[in-house]
Amino acid sequence: MKPDFSKGLIPAVIVDDQTDDVLMLAYMDETAYERTLETKETWFYSRSRKEYWHKGATSGNRQLVKSVQLDCDQDTLLIRVDPLGPACHTGEKSCFFHSIEGEQTRSSEQTIYARLMNEIQERKTEPVAGSYTTYLFEKGTDKIAKKLIEEAGEVIIAAKNQDKDEIVNECSDLLYHCLVILADQGVPLEEVEAELEKRSHKKGNAKKERTEIENW
Repeated sequence: MKPDFSKGLIPAVIVDDQTDDVLMLAYMDETAYERTLETKETWFYSRSRKEYWHKGATSGNRQLVKSVQLDCDQDTLLIRVDPLGPACHTGEKSCFFHSIEGEQTRSSEQTIYARLMNEIQERKTEPVAGSYTTYLFEKGTDKIAKKLIEEAGEVIIAAKNQDKDEIVNECSDLLYHCLVILADQGVPLEEVEAELEKRSHKKGNAKKERTEIENW
């Protein structure tokens, strides 16, 4: 069974496969639909721009397709995805974050890491004069890596000094530069989060757990 595109574009409802959150609604024609099936990532047709768009092609916030379902009238798609970043151009996880009536059952609030990563990505794609982040991207990977090493050393010095305020400040600098190098290399923050989640859920006997700790 295939979607009925005889009347033109059909809506595609995008849902987070892990949380069941509705992330966004966009439109597909047959070409966008076929590209979605072929690449296992979402493609849509923009009604305003009159062109195809690959979700995350510029932002890195791609959507990995897990399943595609069709409604009874064959004119609406439900696509479950693993999102590699926020769905909304505002940086929100879901496009549906404005409450009109009732309370949200799930929070769409981003972590500070996700918000900061979005800002860093913006500086990469839209450079701003005088911005330190823009400066790092202009200097390139070697400069970013050098700063990362410097910040790691300063965290160690702060720890040896047993200065909690200094540790907080230096760890903040280190985490920021980690996010910059992720953006520089085109690695979504969500992939790191997924890896940490996978490691935290590992279970086994004491010997296995000791091995996992060593692998960290």
